Amino acid sequence: MVESINGLQLEGIGHAYADHPVLNALSLSLPQGSFCALLGANGVGKSTLLKILSGSLEPLRGRVEHNGKLGFVPQEVHPALPLTALEMVLLGRSGQIGLLRAPGKADYVAAEAALHRVEAEHLTRRAFASLSGGERQLVLMARALATDADILLLDEPSAAMDWHNQALILRLLRDLADNGMTIVMSTHSPQHALEFASHTLLLFGAGEHTFGTPDQVMTEDALSRLYRLPVRRVAMDELPHQGTAVPIFSDLKTQEY
Repeated sequence: MVESINGLQLEGIGHAYADHPVLNALSLSLPQGSFCALLGANGVGKSTLLKILSGSLEPLRGRVEHNGKLGFVPQEVHPALPLTALEMVLLGRSGQIGLLRAPGKADYVAAEAALHRVEAEHLTRRAFASLSGGERQLVLMARALATDADILLLDEPSAAMDWHNQALILRLLRDLADNGMTIVMSTHSPQHALEFASHTLLLFGAGEHTFGTPDQVMTEDALSRLYRLPVRRVAMDELPHQGTAVPIFSDLKTQEY
């Protein structure tokens, strides 16, 4: 992992909607080549933080500093025009193409290579609007890869994917991080963080958070509090030393963890 410069730095980030705080005094530094998993319940500020990191939302307090080009994979995209999957990926080349130039051969080669990398080349000529949710996420991932970004932000990229495609994307993200790209990804699966991430940010709501390595911060107590039901950490020979996390869905209680 490359750690020569800071890929992404947050200083005192705070944000709220009306009187509802979602982020408070959030400061952290991610070296180049980090893979940070962002976990938390619905509505605690994961998407808000990613928007702040991408520059599409100004925080009420604090600042974000980064080195290099940003790429963003949102949960959903609804293009105004009917586009094929290949055309959607070509939009990721807009920074290289410019406003007044049509895509060239190199742009098509980069877009097709990105689709191939996410095993979605068979979708090339399909209408983006006709694709399933998981297929759309593969295309949006390819679009982000085509930007040649240095920092990649992803908002629940695997939410609509089957397990094969989840593994495909997670392994790809781990490889990208190992080659120097900085990754920040929100997810509802603690296993994604335990198996692939170098850093984890837990958002508990009302601005409370904790940040560190997965094995440091993803304790049973922290995860139980995060998801408001019992969570157990389980070791398995097939998994790295962090093991996995198992929710006990049948033991949902109204009490606070």
